[in-house]
Amino acid sequence: MDPNSNLHFKLMAFSFKLRDLFSPRKNILEEVGIKPGFHLLDYGCGPGSYILPAAELVGKSGKIYALDIHPLAAQTIQEIASKNKLTNIKTITSDCKTGLPDNSIDVVLLYDTLHALSDPKCVLKELHRVLKPGGILSFSDHHMGKDEIVSKISENGLFKLSKKGEKTYNFQKKK
Repeated sequence: MDPNSNLHFKLMAFSFKLRDLFSPRKNILEEVGIKPGFHLLDYGCGPGSYILPAAELVGKSGKIYALDIHPLAAQTIQEIASKNKLTNIKTITSDCKTGLPDNSIDVVLLYDTLHALSDPKCVLKELHRVLKPGGILSFSDHHMGKDEIVSKISENGLFKLSKKGEKTYNFQKKK
């Protein structure tokens, strides 16, 4: 099935809802260290599993950018934001570039996305560009093993592993 088809997206969204019942996304985000007022980028946001718990953590003073290549993702995120009266969420439809200013993001969530990217090096450079100095790239990808994760994220010298959680790897932006 074409991963960019609407049917594929809807099936993925349904399977994520089931997953989230058994493993709430807030439990995962608590490993990251997100604070009120943070600006967060959910890169490869899909159907928005992390949006509500992230919005709770960043609070009204924070900002969430939800990026995905699939237009249905942006539509779904906008519906979640509207339904929950969240005004600090912005969607971005892209396969690499965010359009965000340099050094403007405190935390990037890159969950179960890297293995599917057509140009992962381009994406990692873009994430490095938008992260503030010392910013966190929170990473998880169940398609990859620990050694592969650490080498892929740190191979270009842009990020270094700062903390391994139960479900995530936190990498810090290098200068």
